[in-house]
Amino acid sequence: MAGLSAREKEGCRRLLAQLDTEDLFSVAETVTNRLIHVFSKEEAFDAIIIYSKSAEELLKRRKVHRGAIFKYLAAENVTVLPSSEKNQLIQCALDYWRGSCAQDSASPRPTVSSKDEQKVKKGASALEPLDCQLLGEQFCSWFYSLLNSQNPSFGQEKGDWGPQHFWENAALKLAYRASEEAVEEHSGAQMTSLRLLALTRDERLLFNPNVDGGGLKCVPSPPGPVVVAVAGTIHRDNVWLGVFEQIFGLVRCPVGKNWKIKNVNLKILAQNMLTHEESQRLPAVTLQSKELELYYS
Repeated sequence: MAGLSAREKEGCRRLLAQLDTEDLFSVAETVTNRLIHVFSKEEAFDAIIIYSKSAEELLKRRKVHRGAIFKYLAAENVTVLPSSEKNQLIQCALDYWRGSCAQDSASPRPTVSSKDEQKVKKGASALEPLDCQLLGEQFCSWFYSLLNSQNPSFGQEKGDWGPQHFWENAALKLAYRASEEAVEEHSGAQMTSLRLLALTRDERLLFNPNVDGGGLKCVPSPPGPVVVAVAGTIHRDNVWLGVFEQIFGLVRCPVGKNWKIKNVNLKILAQNMLTHEESQRLPAVTLQSKELELYYS
């Protein structure tokens, strides 16, 4: 029996910690052919890792569900799309343990073809010069797919949304205008993450960014963040509710290639507040590139 490498053992132990106790014990029973009874999580971890023939075999177990693998990879800052199938997540985990899967927290690889994959990988790995537009496209594809997946009516498995995608001192400013105007401000990764989550999970909003034409702008700013501005429409079920304009400040981690969200400024305008001309054209970013360059200065 080949068994697991040292890195695979460590990774599998962390991944198994994502399972609830019932599923964990069930995996232990299956792996040991019910010949060994475990009475604690630590005993289950040890039994599973010792008696698994390979890491791949372990990850393919039915009780090692897709969500657990996704959460583990996200915690390790390994970028995967929320829509990835279980076999894709398994391969990424195996590659990561073998040292061939890149870590890239907020610079996802939203690929749909081999041509796009080559383009994204080139942009994600190139540090000099930074392709801001490509970064903006990658970020928007990742962010809105992940945020929309939290909407129960969207019909997709929920991605790993959480404060881990934000800097600890992140800040959110939310302004919306419908029958009345309101402005909210939230500080910290946890509060910023929870308030954005509430928009899709509780209010059941769906964000449809317009990444073509004037709906997306991305520029580097003098203080350091890359500023991504995007405009789009907001829906609930099949009803168009209005438009939004959202600006992000992305700051790169000092080690590695990871990007995290530092600032979020979200403006929502209800459909009944739009002029006839505004309602007839695609949403566009209202700020010019020069204004965005100075946005966080």
